[in-house]
Amino acid sequence: MKDSTRLRGLYAITDSKLLAEGRLLPYVEAALKGGARLLQYRDKSSDEARRLREADALQELCARHGAQLIINDDAELAARLGVGLHLGQEDGSLAAARALLGRQAIIGATCHAQLPLAEQAAREGASYVAFGRFFQSQTKPGAPSAGPELLREARARIGLPIVAIGGITPETAPSLIAEGVQMIAVVHALFAADSPAEVERRARAFSQLFNTP
Repeated sequence: MKDSTRLRGLYAITDSKLLAEGRLLPYVEAALKGGARLLQYRDKSSDEARRLREADALQELCARHGAQLIINDDAELAARLGVGLHLGQEDGSLAAARALLGRQAIIGATCHAQLPLAEQAAREGASYVAFGRFFQSQTKPGAPSAGPELLREARARIGLPIVAIGGITPETAPSLIAEGVQMIAVVHALFAADSPAEVERRARAFSQLFNTP
């Protein structure tokens, strides 16, 4: 399957605080049931055994629901599980990660609101580029803001799928999709919920935005 066909839709990103106390697996499964196409496992802790255990369980869930698992900032864990990788600007070399993971792996790059970072990521073998924040974000409240002009320029100059992140809701996502964004990445608007049923409802609301041609 080509990247262009699998890299579209809701991109769910885990949060170790929101998904503490046993919420990780049931909430993630609810997001996948609701249609999330990609899942990024983001956990900055140093507990490698727990991270391997959780990532392995998430990989099983993603496989069951036909979604792609992406590991945040841990090329070795991604290589061990044979899954994708997402790198921030301080997370190491994208080119080295591509060499480690091979040509088929999905590797994404955080590009903030800077087109030159996206152009560099494309040269180094990225599968997609992520821009943000587009709205007020609880995850990264101080991040520089991105706008539609950046998306138009990126579409013209970079032939890669674009991820938008940062405070996006089902109400604000359509304007970004209309500008050519292939994936909407969400943390709080998806997982800051009282129950798995609510997570699934929210995921479905986001996913349905991609159903129209």
